[in-house]
Amino acid sequence: MWEGSTSGVTKALRPPMENSSVIPTGAPQGLDFFMVLYPGEQKAIGVLGLLAGAVALLENGLVLCLIACCPALRRRPTFLFMGSLALADLLASAFYSVSFVDFHLFGRRDGPAASLVKLGGVTLAFSGSVGSLLLTAFDRFLCLHRSHSYRAVLTRRRALLALLLLWTATVLVSFLPLMGWQCSTGLWPPCSELFPYVSLSFQFCWTAAIVLELLVILAAYAMILWKARLHTAAMAALQAATGPQRARVRLDIRLARTLSLVLLILVGCWLPVLGFMLADVSTALSPAQRRAFAFCSMLCLVNSAVNPLLYALRCQEIRLALVVRLRCLTGGGACWRRRAGTPTPRESGPTQPEVSGTGISSYGLATPWGSQREVGKGGQQEVGKGGQQEVGKGGQQEVDRGGGAGGGGGEGV
Repeated sequence: MWEGSTSGVTKALRPPMENSSVIPTGAPQGLDFFMVLYPGEQKAIGVLGLLAGAVALLENGLVLCLIACCPALRRRPTFLFMGSLALADLLASAFYSVSFVDFHLFGRRDGPAASLVKLGGVTLAFSGSVGSLLLTAFDRFLCLHRSHSYRAVLTRRRALLALLLLWTATVLVSFLPLMGWQCSTGLWPPCSELFPYVSLSFQFCWTAAIVLELLVILAAYAMILWKARLHTAAMAALQAATGPQRARVRLDIRLARTLSLVLLILVGCWLPVLGFMLADVSTALSPAQRRAFAFCSMLCLVNSAVNPLLYALRCQEIRLALVVRLRCLTGGGACWRRRAGTPTPRESGPTQPEVSGTGISSYGLATPWGSQREVGKGGQQEVGKGGQQEVGKGGQQEVDRGGGAGGGGGEGV
């Protein structure tokens, strides 16, 4: 058995066993050590990588273009975070697809510097994606729990500052291996068995940081669900004496369904990869396990392709902007005769996420369970905790504590 320690992270490898790929101490491990896929698996993972990468590239490019073309969207912190997420996923679709397919399918062998540059690009993209998801979750949590002071707390300037800090930290962390935090023995043990030239200490720290961010995201959405359940209970008590009402699914049930889908995709895509990376820190991986890691890592790319559907394209403002641009393209360029920067009637709406009686924003992921038209037969008024009024039959009027009124842009599930 051989043991190695790198900056406080120790990896004790098991002795070589029959059919094991572990190489004895002192024997150089070339890049062939990381090429564990069979020819059929190489073709399969190449096709998956190119398809998922192309879909993610088109979707996220579309979201970025829509946000960039709408001045009203660019002014709102919510859509700045969505744009950051789309940018990160677009980079992931480019960096990961090219480097992964180039290595496993075409067998390209780069030196340490080139390999770490490619790895830094992939790390940058996925770190930015998870960081943007964290900012998006914080934005929704803040809009729910501080709806009356949301505009004052989360301004556009503060949102841009948060994004600047996020991407600065992401760039610095992603290229630490290139700047020197790499395996001191090159490709020999006890380096990472999943990524060439990568130190186990860096791999452990990055994985732990991603796990921590995902736990914070889960906690934020759990708090949102808890708040929705409280609102539903309050509304049920207020409506108890109003007589029979039209059947509708409870708000907290709709919310639970939506969040279950989002969290299932998030955890399902990231948990296998993070599990393999943590296992690599503590024990030797067999060739079968490293082949499984290659396929599981494709789930991160799939997550980048799914994120636009979950966070951006389910938002009514984004869909409306898409419809407007399509009409412009099919209208012979008539849209460009409108004065530059002039928003459409819908775009000229409130500059903060609209908040319904639930206190939940009506954008993005919140669309299916925010700004619901929960109205009874007699057009009764439902007064919630935040001071909102929901009025039926003629439309919906939502007035929050600060005196602002919004037009409920959400949709039911």
